[in-house]
Amino acid sequence: MATAVPPALPPAAQPAHSPSPATPPTPRSRAKADRRQALLEAAAALFARSGFNGVSIEDLGAAAGVSGPAVYRHFSGKQAVLAALLVGASADLVEGGRTVVATATDAAAALRSLVRFHLAFALANPDVIRVQDRDLDSLAEAERHEVRALQRSYVELWVRLLGEVHPEVDAKLLRIRAQATFGLLNSTPHSMQASSARTVRPVLEEMALAALGVPAGQ
Repeated sequence: MATAVPPALPPAAQPAHSPSPATPPTPRSRAKADRRQALLEAAAALFARSGFNGVSIEDLGAAAGVSGPAVYRHFSGKQAVLAALLVGASADLVEGGRTVVATATDAAAALRSLVRFHLAFALANPDVIRVQDRDLDSLAEAERHEVRALQRSYVELWVRLLGEVHPEVDAKLLRIRAQATFGLLNSTPHSMQASSARTVRPVLEEMALAALGVPAGQ
């Protein structure tokens, strides 16, 4: 899932005037954003439980406390809800992963931070992981390709760091390590059925670092 972040413009190329500050959100726009988020959270839970094809627009609206037709004020249809859920999750991982790496002191520290970052996502979003595993093929082709491209960027972010930690190992083998680590971290839909996040977190973190061949550190 790592495309290069473009470099900052040199001083001479910076805009002459700072952009105007963003208009603060109004109560109406905040309420609309909250409703949209509620629909996405309801969709994650319903799709995880019943599958994309087993959920109707009316089901989504009822779970979020609105009528079925009111869903169309936020999304063009059920497939647009699925796209927002899965494209958004992948984009958040790429953006958050890059931020984590940018603040790390070295490659090993970056990988430790990435494990914690991804684990926090997996513990908070087991329903999204289940939907991703089962319903990715229900996306329209363009959105499915977008998710795949984001995932490749995210994987390559990890592989590049693994190459710095293990320069003697072939990149194909490092990619296998990264993919195996994602399998561990993304096991939360199953591992959290019998245990709490507090119990699961240290176990998965230890196993992920071992799979990556990275010492635990601090």
